[in-house]
Amino acid sequence: MKSADIEKFCLSLSGATLTVQKGWGDERVYKVGGKMFAAMSAKNARPQKLSFKTGDDSFAILTKEKDIIPAPYAAHIKWVQLARLDALNAKEMKGYLARAHALVAEKLSKKKRVELGLA
Repeated sequence: MKSADIEKFCLSLSGATLTVQKGWGDERVYKVGGKMFAAMSAKNARPQKLSFKTGDDSFAILTKEKDIIPAPYAAHIKWVQLARLDALNAKEMKGYLARAHALVAEKLSKKKRVELGLA
């Protein structure tokens, strides 16, 4: 998937927002309820990288794949990093990003989930 397609998909998820983190080199951070579920390197970065939250099983599976590593600084909370945006096909990418969104959303308070239309 191209970065624009990833961004469009992430922002299509309920309650998702985008923040450009200036202190992180203009990294594009996707959040739900103010909590990160994915982050992509700046549009001008080459190659562009994508990191996202996973469950335990997905973390174990994905980190055995080529061009996917435990995310620096976040591997302990089960985040992975794709060295290239084409490390997964579009269907897999959308599935993992939707799951990342759901994993983070389920940790939000019930009140916050209702506000965001997630409950």
